[in-house]
Amino acid sequence: MERDFLSVDDLAPEELWSLLNDADEVKRSPDSWRTRLEGKQVALIFEKPSTRTRVSFEAAVTGMGGHAIVLRGDELQLGRGETIEDTGTVLARYVDAIVVRTFGQDRVERLAEASSVPVINALSDLEHPCQCLADLQTIREKKGDLGGLALAYIGDGNNVAHSLMLGGLKLGMDVRIATPEGHEPFPSVTDRSREIAAETRGRLVVSTVVSEAAVGANVLYTDVWASMGQESEADARREVFKRYQLNQEVVAMADDDVVVMHCLPAHRGEEISPDVIDGPRSIVWDQAENRLHAQKALLARLLS
Repeated sequence: MERDFLSVDDLAPEELWSLLNDADEVKRSPDSWRTRLEGKQVALIFEKPSTRTRVSFEAAVTGMGGHAIVLRGDELQLGRGETIEDTGTVLARYVDAIVVRTFGQDRVERLAEASSVPVINALSDLEHPCQCLADLQTIREKKGDLGGLALAYIGDGNNVAHSLMLGGLKLGMDVRIATPEGHEPFPSVTDRSREIAAETRGRLVVSTVVSEAAVGANVLYTDVWASMGQESEADARREVFKRYQLNQEVVAMADDDVVVMHCLPAHRGEEISPDVIDGPRSIVWDQAENRLHAQKALLARLLS
């Protein structure tokens, strides 16, 4: 695989399958992975606050014998005008890998270009590729083979939707996206996703109609309506997105054995109803746990 992991599209389908297999093995036999990062130092940069990403990455590094150095944006000279390139060049002299959770995808790419050690995108405004790894692991864990499974994402066409499109289609899934008009996935991601679908026999649907995504779906997925940095838009977005809530009416449209996913944090009563996220179809806690296992597999692959 590529030296860096900046996008799900960095992985060929066979590399993605291999990483998922490793993630399953990590989960089954964590003791056999306890020394995979022995002696390794990993910098974890958080320009955006985090719960799952921070804890799962720190636990992944230390759980494989490495040392995690957690850095907030306001603890770095980045906050005082140092360039992302200078930061990457210097950190690469100290550590064996850099994990970054930031804003623009260009910041991740510039950091990777300057760094001589692997860089992992732990979230940008364009993609959330590590979340996608855990999501695909969880779906396969619950449903078996991914090829032909219908994944319906309902809500904002954001970074999570982008990574699910790229990753799901690489593995031959039927990926359906339903968003309000004006909140569709980026055209560049949609175009690339269609190219992937043509290669893998996956299928992509992008619609403004919830039922076009949800009917017969094997997996229902949603995310918050206002991501970090969009807090000032929250009230307006609630009005626009209110018809896109993942609730029992939507669950009833899906396959009888549908599972429900959310990358968290969840705003119960907004993008998802409490009875759905806490109900028998929800697999959000397994999904959250698998961030740890998938990221262990990724770190081991890049650093071993």
